[in-house]
Amino acid sequence: MKLIKLFVLSLALFSLQACTRIETGEVGVRVNASKQIEGTELQPGGFYQTLIGSILTFPVKDIAIALDNKTPMTADNSALADFDITVVYAINPTSVSELYSTKSRSFHSESKGDIYLMSNYMTTLVNNASYKAVRGYKALEIADNRAKIEAEIHTIVTDQLKSEKLDTALSLTVVQVRNILPNAEILASATAYVRAQNELKVKETEVAIAKKEAERMAALSANSGTSIAYMQAQATMKIAEGIAAGKVNTIVVPMDFKGMVNIK
Repeated sequence: MKLIKLFVLSLALFSLQACTRIETGEVGVRVNASKQIEGTELQPGGFYQTLIGSILTFPVKDIAIALDNKTPMTADNSALADFDITVVYAINPTSVSELYSTKSRSFHSESKGDIYLMSNYMTTLVNNASYKAVRGYKALEIADNRAKIEAEIHTIVTDQLKSEKLDTALSLTVVQVRNILPNAEILASATAYVRAQNELKVKETEVAIAKKEAERMAALSANSGTSIAYMQAQATMKIAEGIAAGKVNTIVVPMDFKGMVNIK
C-alpha cells in the first residue's frame, strides 16, 4: 500500500513538473508530438501539461522596441547626429497562433524562453517610418516638432499595418522619441548665425544712437544765435531791474569807449 501511495505521489509530482503555466499578459500555443501548431490559443492563468508535446509562450501586451543611434536625413539633406526612439505594441491574443504559424520566423525574436511575435517586423516598420517622418523637417526645426514626428510615425506604421491586413492582429500603442540631435556642423552654423545677428543688432543700435546725437547737435547749432540773443536780453533786463531797485552801482560808459587815454 505504501508503495502504491508513493508511486501515486511521485506520479503527481512528475505531472506537476511536466506542466507549464501561462502568465498574465501572455498567450500560449501548444505544439503537438508531430511538431504541428494547434490552433487554439492557451489563455493565462491555467496549467497545461507538457508530457506530450510542448507549450510556447508569447507576450502580447506592452512589447517594447528601442531603436538607438539612428541617423535619418532631414529636409535640408543633413543627417542627424543621433535619433533614439522607443515604441510599444500589442498583439491581439486571438491572432497569436496564426501569426506564429503563417509568418516568417525572421519576423519574430526570442528572449528568455518567450517568443516576441512580429518584433523584428515592427522594428523595420518603425525604422522606415522614422526616416520618412524626419525627412519632412529641417535640422534646426526637428527638435521643436518632436510631438508631430511621433504622431506621424504612428500614422505611417498604422497605415502600413492596414495595407498588409495586420491592423486587427497588431497595434502600435506608444511612440516616444527619446533623443533628437542635429549634427555638429549644423549646430555650429546656427550658433554663429545667432551670434552674428546679435552683433548686428548692437551695431544697428550704435548707429541709431550716433544719428540721434548728430541730430541733437545740429539742432543746437541751428538755434545758437537765437539762444545767445535771448540770453543777452535776459541779462540786460536783470541789470535794468537791479538799477531801478537801487541795488546796482552803475557807471555809464559810451558805446564807443576806447579805454583810458594819457593826457599830458
